[in-house]
Amino acid sequence: MMMDTQLTIASMIKRTEQYFPKKEVISRTQNGVQTFTYKDIISRMKRLGSALESLGVKKGDRVGTLAWNHHRHLEAYFAVPSMGAVLHTINFRLSKEHLIYIINHAENKVLLIDEDLFPLIESIKDELETVEAFVIMTDNNTLPESSLHQVYSYEELLKRADNSYEFTAEIKENDPAGICYTSGTTGKPKGVIYSHRGIYLHSMALSMKDTLALSESDIVLPVVPMFHVNAWGMPFAATWMGTTQVFPGPNMTPKIIAEMIEKYKVTFSAGVPTIWLGLLKELEEGTYNTSSLRGLLCGGSAAPKGMIHMFESKYGIPFLHGYGMTETTPLVSVTRFKSYQSELPDDERLEILSKQGLVVPGIEIKAVNENGEIKPNGKEMGELLIRGPWIADAYYKGDSNSESFQNGWLHTGDVVTIDEEGIIKIVDRTKDLIKSGGEWISSVDLENAIMAHESVFEACVISVPDPKWQERPVACIVLKGGPGHQVTKEDIIEFLRPQFAKWWLPDDVLFLDEIPKTSVGKFLKAKLREQVENQLAL
Repeated sequence: MMMDTQLTIASMIKRTEQYFPKKEVISRTQNGVQTFTYKDIISRMKRLGSALESLGVKKGDRVGTLAWNHHRHLEAYFAVPSMGAVLHTINFRLSKEHLIYIINHAENKVLLIDEDLFPLIESIKDELETVEAFVIMTDNNTLPESSLHQVYSYEELLKRADNSYEFTAEIKENDPAGICYTSGTTGKPKGVIYSHRGIYLHSMALSMKDTLALSESDIVLPVVPMFHVNAWGMPFAATWMGTTQVFPGPNMTPKIIAEMIEKYKVTFSAGVPTIWLGLLKELEEGTYNTSSLRGLLCGGSAAPKGMIHMFESKYGIPFLHGYGMTETTPLVSVTRFKSYQSELPDDERLEILSKQGLVVPGIEIKAVNENGEIKPNGKEMGELLIRGPWIADAYYKGDSNSESFQNGWLHTGDVVTIDEEGIIKIVDRTKDLIKSGGEWISSVDLENAIMAHESVFEACVISVPDPKWQERPVACIVLKGGPGHQVTKEDIIEFLRPQFAKWWLPDDVLFLDEIPKTSVGKFLKAKLREQVENQLAL
């Protein structure tokens, strides 16, 4: 028998407090950059716990955050679950309709809000059913004018809080620690509850050498929003490991990212492909020292080979692909070369890097289609199924459980191949696969190929109805600016022709000023499909 030690977020803080009190948290806020030690931050975390208790927050209550990536948000990450409440990181880029829905659905009791985001909450205040207090996170001494009652200053609450406050020891590892909502691209957003145990084990996984290898020696820049699956869990793991954290703050731009990487000698960062495309453009236009980087993690959607190649070959920045979902906390797999693959030719290495990698220890996967479980041959396609200790087994309040959770497996909706080495490749979402004349076409493969064209900035491939073939692909492209980047539909088709069968080639190529995206930077294919169908009907 082993000791019954509970795996809780409060126990993670104790380690940081004991062993890494001098390590730093660097935070860009509205008024500039501030630097704190972990000793400072943990003291503030405890005072925040005391302050929330004074506002009536009890075990199990939901505390929502509408905030950028900064130190106050980090404090809430640990203080809220460590006092027994549930942290609800809210995506403030959602529509007002969805914001109202998730705040009410989660039954938030208190909202922690950045000052510049407060007008958004004021605009929907009459629709909020359960919120009893609004706490403004600001560097200023005065609160914004408001018609709301029960509005408090975050910093004033901390000043008045109990300095001797300690987090409760009554928390159990399977108690809820956080809740995040899916982005709601189809239907209403769905809530996913994260337990203390799940976050604890997920943080351990992020720190393994063959995953992200987060450690005390790293300087981490969490670019992925802290409202999006807890910034992919990085703030939890980094705090626990004593990692220096650099938070980019409000209204982040590629220039800010590049400057912070250079100034603070960042070793690791994570974000979606659109972020890294922007950074790549900034690196091409400016002069930055990025030699400190040991890796960039890309997730959210497949990264184009051309972008990976540029980071690796031109800038010497190792590029990692990761895969996960809101329902998976989110890490499921990451690209890593096995020892005997390290000397592969560059084109074979690039092919591996463009895939979603190996499943991380602790997680099980399989892929199934109408014929059953697929063979790991890199050719058969099937829907990816996942299970493990940090994988959700239901949606909050049972929303739409039947389709996603069956027989102990999470059904992801992602179509994949798995090769002989166990490497996962996302082929498409089930709803985005293009079926033409009875044969499947991967929109992701076409997008990645088009993105390798030197004049293409972004590419998104969608299906349109076809009376003969059922569906046909159409490519939507945003070109790079400047001279030398004028191309035609025929140029794109000829570029693709050697790489694909004739029936895979897009029927049309549309050049757009921008491609619609979700609130977390993914292509919004449903909206794009509607735009294209309307345009083609004219």
